[in-house]
Amino acid sequence: LLYGAFGTLDIALLGELMAPAPAVWAAIALISLGMALKTGLFPLHFWLPPAYAGAPSPASALLAGLVGKASFYLLLRLWFDAFGGAIEPVAGQLLGILGGVAIVWGAVMALRQERLKMLLAYSSVSQVGYLFVVFSLGTAAGWGFDAWSGSVYHALSHACAKAAAFMSVGAIIYATGHDEIRRMEGIATRLPLAVAGFAVAGITLMGLPPSGGFTAKWLLVSAAMESGQWWLGAVLLVGGILSALYLLRFMNPALIHAPMEKPPFPPSRTMEAVALLLAVVALFLALLSAPLLELLRVGAPFPSQPVLGGT
Repeated sequence: LLYGAFGTLDIALLGELMAPAPAVWAAIALISLGMALKTGLFPLHFWLPPAYAGAPSPASALLAGLVGKASFYLLLRLWFDAFGGAIEPVAGQLLGILGGVAIVWGAVMALRQERLKMLLAYSSVSQVGYLFVVFSLGTAAGWGFDAWSGSVYHALSHACAKAAAFMSVGAIIYATGHDEIRRMEGIATRLPLAVAGFAVAGITLMGLPPSGGFTAKWLLVSAAMESGQWWLGAVLLVGGILSALYLLRFMNPALIHAPMEKPPFPPSRTMEAVALLLAVVALFLALLSAPLLELLRVGAPFPSQPVLGGT
């Protein structure tokens, strides 16, 4: 459709030639629908929880950290670099609303899970919502770069943190043979590094300082407030609170000093250490935010805009 309308598939040239037309709108709708489905945006997330929870833990880490981010990156590039001249503001608002719903819906569903991997899978549904907020915030206005950079930074920090969390759970499953939350009392005494990795990753997922998740959500909330979309800023903050609640469902019993049966298999300290190291990377992304945000300006659609967050 795009080639028939403009005679080129070069992204830069499409950005210059793009103009509203039925064929163009159809192409944008089809591409957006496909990428939203692959990323797992609500209500197209039906495949994500069983896929993430049912896969082996190393595969779950790769799925959560990389697969969804690749499709989101494609959609982000096309919307801001190629489709800008043909997209109506209401389309971006629609994706932003779906992102807001995903934040709350995924978190509420995570609170209801009894298995740790399924909890993390629905957490991913919620965290995907933060990515799509950019489509209702990122325009050529002064708050555009905050929204765009916040979304990209969230993709990076979430990739590290969620992969670390799944790897921590993998180490727990390797040692205990299960991921049932109700049977996790006192597990920190047996698997301290795995629980520490989960906890450090949780700091990023909740958006607490100092972490890359805090930097990303600070930028997104700043953009929402600056644009007058206070309701979206409120959803972002509520999402952080709900994230703390569902992560504490595991952390509270794990840290209880309760007697626990010896794991049937010896724990793998290497698996635990790798998960903890990746979680620490996500944590330290906040300390490196200034040079990394400057690096993001190289390919940003808003290169001349200041960063409101001041990081």
